[in-house]
Amino acid sequence: MSAAAGTERAWRARLDTPLRWAGAATGLTVNALVSFSPESDVDLLYGFPVFGLCAMGGVFAADVIARPSPGRLRVAAVAPRRIHDNLPRFLTASLAAQAIVLLVLLIIAATTASADADNRSGRALSVTCPEGTQLLSPWPGPHYAWPALGGLVLGTIACALLLRRVTARYGSDDQRRTNIRAAVGAWGVLVSAPLFAVSLTMGVVVLGLSCAGGMKDVALWGLAITAFTSALTACHCLGVLLLPQAYIKGRP
Repeated sequence: MSAAAGTERAWRARLDTPLRWAGAATGLTVNALVSFSPESDVDLLYGFPVFGLCAMGGVFAADVIARPSPGRLRVAAVAPRRIHDNLPRFLTASLAAQAIVLLVLLIIAATTASADADNRSGRALSVTCPEGTQLLSPWPGPHYAWPALGGLVLGTIACALLLRRVTARYGSDDQRRTNIRAAVGAWGVLVSAPLFAVSLTMGVVVLGLSCAGGMKDVALWGLAITAFTSALTACHCLGVLLLPQAYIKGRP
């Protein structure tokens, strides 16, 4: 490998981490400058997917710009590389389970949503109690749920494409593992952060119910555990996204 090629490779490698951080910083900047909704709870439903997509964009930019140069010598691998061989197994399984929980909560919210006090559909929960009908909002029905669902779909597609790209490309195992963990971390933010926002929003509404008895307590406990777990997972995924090298030795 020539000195020029080595210099170019080192220069590209130095851009890897700053580009990932730039994606996360862009997401924070957009959320700070743009008010997606006058309701703070609803702002979370919009803001988290925007942050996650910006973070995923930073990972993509890092992979495109800072990818290693193959040089002149190419050596064929004896065994084909597979995506799941380098995935952090426990984190990936946890995120897959949380993605399913997020979809279930969105389906429940969509099927139970009603029009709010201003007759806007899909924004409130209507419950008939002995003392009368309660109309509580904001409820993550169809109107509010599409950012979380859209971010999850777009993020999953982007992550799958990035994992396929990184796995098939020339490079060292450490480079490949680092980029794969960063991609999984970005996808994890798109899963766990919206799950936190949805479960928290639903929990606040359920807490305001004046009836429902034991079902209310069960729902509150379930939503509280989901919100707490997803918040911890989101923080962990943010660390994996920004500093994937620190988690390499901890595989799986």
